[in-house]
Amino acid sequence: MSNDNPNVNLNQKILNHISAIYQDVLSEEDKRQLADNIQQLTEGAAAKHQPSNRPLWDEKSTILITYGNSLVKEGELPLTTLLNFTETHFSDAISTVHILPFFTYSSDDGFSVKDFYQVNPTLGDWSHVTDFTSSFAIMADIVMNHGSAQGEWFQNYLQGKAPGDNYFFSVDPARFDSSKVKRTRTTTLLNPVNHHEGTKYVWCTFSPDQVDFNFENPDVLVQFIDVLFYYLEQGISVFRLDAVGFLWKTTGTTCLSLEQTHEIIRLFRTLLHHVAPSAMLITETNIPHEENMSYLGKGDEAHAIYNFALPPLLISTLLSGNCHHLRQWMQSMPKAQPGTTYFNFIASHDGVGLRPIEDLLTIKETHALIKTLSDFGGDVSYRTATDGGRKPYEVNIALVDALKGTHYGADEFMVQRFLCAHAIMIAMAGIPGIYIHSLLGTKNDYEGVEQKGHKRAINRHQWHLDTLLPLLEKETSEHHQICAGLTSLLKTRRLQPAFHPDANQRILDLGNDIVGFLRQVDTQTIYCFYNISLHTQLLPLADLLPNNKKQWLDLLQKSKAINPSDCIVLAPYQAAWLSNR
Repeated sequence: MSNDNPNVNLNQKILNHISAIYQDVLSEEDKRQLADNIQQLTEGAAAKHQPSNRPLWDEKSTILITYGNSLVKEGELPLTTLLNFTETHFSDAISTVHILPFFTYSSDDGFSVKDFYQVNPTLGDWSHVTDFTSSFAIMADIVMNHGSAQGEWFQNYLQGKAPGDNYFFSVDPARFDSSKVKRTRTTTLLNPVNHHEGTKYVWCTFSPDQVDFNFENPDVLVQFIDVLFYYLEQGISVFRLDAVGFLWKTTGTTCLSLEQTHEIIRLFRTLLHHVAPSAMLITETNIPHEENMSYLGKGDEAHAIYNFALPPLLISTLLSGNCHHLRQWMQSMPKAQPGTTYFNFIASHDGVGLRPIEDLLTIKETHALIKTLSDFGGDVSYRTATDGGRKPYEVNIALVDALKGTHYGADEFMVQRFLCAHAIMIAMAGIPGIYIHSLLGTKNDYEGVEQKGHKRAINRHQWHLDTLLPLLEKETSEHHQICAGLTSLLKTRRLQPAFHPDANQRILDLGNDIVGFLRQVDTQTIYCFYNISLHTQLLPLADLLPNNKKQWLDLLQKSKAINPSDCIVLAPYQAAWLSNR
């Protein structure tokens, strides 16, 4: 019986998920008991939660991605600094703030969580997190694939104590076939530890300090359901399931995106819908495009997926001055199923991922992308391939530097190119995500790389507010021009019904120099045009706009009137949003 059937009660829905996850692991009696336990947790969470009539998303939905300490001010907790700054500068441009892991941690800038219930005291406490809800929705990470080797759970695991006993995944290397496992790193996968029963080899997808959880143990599943509901109780309404594709391991497989993993996400969605129908799950799966799309399921898994192919494709488009591959990819993207959407972004706290474009760009084009980004100060991170060799995984670089030129070299069009990239992303079907260092025009942080000792620090700068504010106020600075330009785009977006994430999108073929698409709802049509080349482009409108003798308004040119019989002139990297209202 389908879990979407409203006549199926909650317990039966949960049992259906549990039976699929633990088909060959638990007895029927244990499955029923587990379902009962999860139902009790869920009903308890529902009793505490205040219902909301807020829609899942609309044209005002925009997510700011930031670390809790991306901005610091002397004598003030970073979360307070971040909230004050965001309220002052972006309250009318941003709807949701994604605070990257703000818990106690031991490495990886927060993604090696020691205690999933405790806020890192150097940032603030739970009250400082919930303060954001007065102005924004909050998005937070559930880092459910792995935990810190220095955390209490793992230390208890080593000693055979609860909570933590049997929480972590270990295998006998001689009996578990890991030859097909897909990796994102070059570190050792299986690491020996001194367990109270003797040496055990724990599974570490990312680093020896990040030990993978054992979801074959139902106690781990219940623990993370409790984490989900605890965060919800603190006011968090958008949940990023970090590295979720690696949850389940089976010998002889890739141990990536296995069916049990998908079923766990379906379970989480069922539970979240029962407790808080206006809350969202977003899956973070930096994998090839088609595989990434699978996390939307049949409209019953993630509410949104990170659109991981967009950053490398869009950057490649602007470096090459050719939109052929971007246009083909956009044409191939299906309209999101009801109750799902795309989370669009160009930059994040990580690098420019290369796996998502493995089937979208040629090897030669990918090499050209890597070379140019390297010439602009980027550095390549690698992963271990199934044959044991190394393959490029991502390029670590700040987006400002990534777009400071083309394959021909750096030029004077960085700001225009940067704003053009965001104007494309912001207008696309889905919810736009803006990394704080894109909004602030932050460049490569080489000092941060040297201090922290890892490549991703190049794009994780920490601004002192007294240094940043003068740059944002100085009209001739690139920081001011980028921040003002992006803020203007975001403010314009939120006033247009046709930019609702669910609005129709149709891709136009205008040649390889101009990206074109339209967004449409009953009350509005917007034609979006972008010159992605170094050369001025002339675009006749007669064959594109309806011949109804009505004037159109360019929303990016102070609503300048445009006649459908005109030609518009697009300077290098200029964007135009032509609206019929």
